[in-house]
Amino acid sequence: MERVTEAALHIGQVVHHKLFDYRGVIYDVDPVFMLPDEWYEQVALSRPPKDEPWYRVLVDGSFQETYVAERNLEADTLGGTIDHPHVQLYFEDFKGGQYRPRNRN
Repeated sequence: MERVTEAALHIGQVVHHKLFDYRGVIYDVDPVFMLPDEWYEQVALSRPPKDEPWYRVLVDGSFQETYVAERNLEADTLGGTIDHPHVQLYFEDFKGGQYRPRNRN
């Protein structure tokens, strides 16, 4: 049986990638790794655990979105907004250092 760890980070939180030194905002959370094993073998070179939370992140200053293991992220300390074309698709506004998710009906 898979162990499920509660996510330490949340949707709308601005984060910093510890290995690749970029900022972004979390727009989705998976309780465990949810992509194909082929993706993990080709992309997740540091081999983070699959049985811990993974996050979908809009990358600041680009059009890129990433899928990142929790152990590679930390809360952002710079503050400020994220420059990504999809921010407005997922979030209503930025207040108190984080984004407020749009209601998904």
